[in-house]
Amino acid sequence: MDRKMEKAAKKEKKFISLVVYLHNTESYLKYFLDTVIPFYDSHFEQFEIVCVDDACQDGTVDVLKQYVEEHKLKTMVNIVHMSFFQGLESSMNAGRDIAIGDFIYEFDDIFVDYEPEVIWEVYDRLIAGNDIVAASSKGKLRFTSRMFYSLYNKTSRGNGKIGPETFRIISRRAVNRIKSMGQYIPYRKAVYANCGLKTDTVAYESKNNRVRLDNKIVASERTTLALDSFIYFTNVLERASAVISGLFLLFTVGMGVYIVFDTFNQTKPVEGWLSTMGFLALGFFGVFALLTIILKYLSVMLNLIFKQQRYLVSDVEKVVKG
Repeated sequence: MDRKMEKAAKKEKKFISLVVYLHNTESYLKYFLDTVIPFYDSHFEQFEIVCVDDACQDGTVDVLKQYVEEHKLKTMVNIVHMSFFQGLESSMNAGRDIAIGDFIYEFDDIFVDYEPEVIWEVYDRLIAGNDIVAASSKGKLRFTSRMFYSLYNKTSRGNGKIGPETFRIISRRAVNRIKSMGQYIPYRKAVYANCGLKTDTVAYESKNNRVRLDNKIVASERTTLALDSFIYFTNVLERASAVISGLFLLFTVGMGVYIVFDTFNQTKPVEGWLSTMGFLALGFFGVFALLTIILKYLSVMLNLIFKQQRYLVSDVEKVVKG
């Protein structure tokens, strides 16, 4: 603890970037800025703020500009205006690509349920030899979130495990590693966990254990992201396909046994009705079930291969040039 306090007493010389996701968060933004900016001012010599405006329809951007003007911020502040609503992952990819810091803080949401010292803790863990360090609340999670992380970690093709994260810090080496892989990042947590670099997590006690349960904005696009993540990074659909095929096989064997049983016992139901209807119903179900999986895979493959532009930025506005 003494070592950390001694380090914190001296401002760090590394240039830090804060990439902050904004989408209709007018009522939370000022508290977030009041919490994090004084902390960075007191701990780092230089830092920039990259705010990603993902088609905000409220006064979020106006609150940001007013805050910058009232507090006369001298640090560089950029606002990345997305052309239309593109979601958390694409927007944060755009912000990260514009950031120029040696280390990059990624704030996926601005709901502050942690003490500012947690920001320093993840930095300290990074300096200790990691390339990606996340902060994770010990608060309660939605049942669906727990199910998602459990299923994902059991079926993931990689060794890296993922869990709930509030924010994270990544090194420039981690950013360069991802770019050198030539890999589009549809779900940053999964790619970061499996990029081959050292990762760590700082678990903190939340000020409000229910904040993640009650936060509807953060959870609004998670369902689509979860489904896409299963396709990109796990073999869950392959297992589902195998299970369905196994059921087809069992049903076919069962029908064969039933036909043999009827033959030897001279049972005479409506001739051909059971076998025909069973075959047609099962056949159509199997065709459409497998077709759905195949089409989803084809959609993802076409998206990865042919979609060259991953996000569309309207413009980058320099609020403070620094």
